[in-house]
Amino acid sequence: MRPAGADALVPATLSVWLLLAVAWFATIGIRPLLEPDEARYAEIPREMAASSDWLTPRLNGFKYFEKPPLQYWATAAIYSVFGFSEWAARFWAFALAFLCIPMTYAFARHLYESDAAGVAAASALTINPYFAIVGQLNLLDSGFCFFLTAAIFCFLRAGTAAHEEAAERRWMLLASAALALAVLSKGVAALVLVGSVMLIHLVLTRQPRPWRRWHFGVTVPAFLAITLPWFGAMSVKNPEFPGFFFIHEHFARYLTTVSDRVEPWWYFGPVVLLALLPWLGCAWPAAREARVAREWDSRSSAVAFLAIWCIFVLLFFSASHSKLATYVMPLMPALAVLLAPTIVRRRNSLRHAAWAASGIVLVTGVGLLAVAHFKTSRVPADMAGWVAAAVLLTIGAAAIAKRRWFLACAGVLLGFQALMVAYTLLPPVRTTKALVSAVRGVIGPETKVFSVGQYRQSVAPYLGRTLRLVSFRGEMDFGIRHAPAAFVPTVNAFVEEWQHSADAVAFVEPGVLAELKARNLPMQVIARDGRSVVVVRAPAADASESEPDT
Repeated sequence: MRPAGADALVPATLSVWLLLAVAWFATIGIRPLLEPDEARYAEIPREMAASSDWLTPRLNGFKYFEKPPLQYWATAAIYSVFGFSEWAARFWAFALAFLCIPMTYAFARHLYESDAAGVAAASALTINPYFAIVGQLNLLDSGFCFFLTAAIFCFLRAGTAAHEEAAERRWMLLASAALALAVLSKGVAALVLVGSVMLIHLVLTRQPRPWRRWHFGVTVPAFLAITLPWFGAMSVKNPEFPGFFFIHEHFARYLTTVSDRVEPWWYFGPVVLLALLPWLGCAWPAAREARVAREWDSRSSAVAFLAIWCIFVLLFFSASHSKLATYVMPLMPALAVLLAPTIVRRRNSLRHAAWAASGIVLVTGVGLLAVAHFKTSRVPADMAGWVAAAVLLTIGAAAIAKRRWFLACAGVLLGFQALMVAYTLLPPVRTTKALVSAVRGVIGPETKVFSVGQYRQSVAPYLGRTLRLVSFRGEMDFGIRHAPAAFVPTVNAFVEEWQHSADAVAFVEPGVLAELKARNLPMQVIARDGRSVVVVRAPAADASESEPDT
């Protein structure tokens, strides 16, 4: 299998992967932690490392049972060695998202018995706006995607070792371990996805062999040995855990609107379209190749499995009453493998994809600048600089795509990252890094720190301590109900505490500030941004609102 312009698709070497890794991690410590998700998943492991309680996840001191602990453990371990920082908070998610690329390369190379196919699959995943952006965020979805993809790739890889039982068993042990780690990354949805796709694949191909391939006598004990210790210990120490985690966070979230993430049934269609946009010319031919075969061999069976996987993941999350754009990340590596043969055969498909990526960056960058100008009547110079860098990088990538695929991929990755840095500068900012820096000097070890009418997720990790939460529950409602003494339920109760505090600072929701001023509280405004006002306890006569925006 060799493309018309095969010189661009040279096999990947160690130097190629090192170059792509440098491009992938280039901005890991440059961008501030965004709210809410990036900051949340930085704070939970910070509290875990600080408390030395590696069993029970907590957010702002309250029990937080929404997700399993694997990423928390990994990030807390990194903090324990290197301390807290943006790069340390993101490293686990960044690393696993990046590893999806060489893993996809290796699987496609084996499946199609072609270096060019491996390169094409890696390129399809890298020049995927959705994957490149979501994979650059501190989210649980990257780990979930990596381990789920590893599980299905190992399962399919075992199918080519059907006449070598020992090799087949080794691959299936790896598959079961990866599936267990997927469960510890984001929950039992991993079992539902893999089990359902296997069942559909069995009905379609009428091949019972894949089920016997599991060697349940060894793979099930391996799976349980990895997953059961934490679930068992959590259930013993926290009897309220099983009901909340399994019923509320899985069944109720999927079947009801309890999570308040209601979107139309077609919500993920545009998301997948964005992922495919650079490769639209290859999508339809690839879809035709994934059709039902008359006779099944290991390759056609694997291709059918991957096609079913992509369709089922999309439909499964589309049927959910809780939708976030990141949910469909696990279908992206499989989609890249399906696109690979068509990319190999179609002349200049890589170059066209790189030009499409540059167009996406240009349109998005201009949109960001327009929004910034609309909101503030000006365009921040640093924001314009990052947008310009993003456009130039992707144009350069498209210009060189015909000669070296990895340089094109690196350029596109850097372009997407420059665009993300520009986004972090869009007002009002979705981080408190600058705000916390402005007030850190007045907050000592004994200072009481309140958060009134809001909870900005990035305050606690940047400040390095939890906050006294006032009149705001949000996603901490479950934890607050089990530790009500750590919560200030009303503004009246806060006023009472504030009056009796000699040293206190409060991050206040702007709409609440007028109410506090009307009560003539002893406070002084010391900093603000578009979402919060920071006040320090001071004589009422010293109150001021003239401080510059942070």
